[in-house]
Amino acid sequence: MDNLYANVPRDLTRVKSKLFLNLTRRQILCFGAAVLVGLPSFFLIRKTGNTTLAAMCMIFIMLPFFFLAMYERNGQPLEVIMRHFVTARFKRPKIRTYRTQNTYRRAGEVRKEGQKKRTADDKKKEKKRNEKE
Repeated sequence: MDNLYANVPRDLTRVKSKLFLNLTRRQILCFGAAVLVGLPSFFLIRKTGNTTLAAMCMIFIMLPFFFLAMYERNGQPLEVIMRHFVTARFKRPKIRTYRTQNTYRRAGEVRKEGQKKRTADDKKKEKKRNEKE
């Protein structure tokens, strides 16, 4: 009896609460959406007379919802992975140049402007001195 023990994960952030039939809330919502979309399509396509075709179409219509419910990579669901892929692939430029922000540039420009003013003021003072003499 001393060999009985339970494995407890060290990282409890990965543990997800199960609601019904050992499914998470996300999985229940996705499966429900799949049923809401898949069953009406099955009955509409079955009116054509081909039940096998209707069943195959229903499966293909419901597959994306099942994939959204079940697929997870590095703790991120499919829509987050797809959003990262689209932004990296299409929204951002292909070649990103390395740019730094020079914090000293503005200070140097201010200093140069001050030096220009001083030299202009010095020239005016020098002219006044020359006129007085």
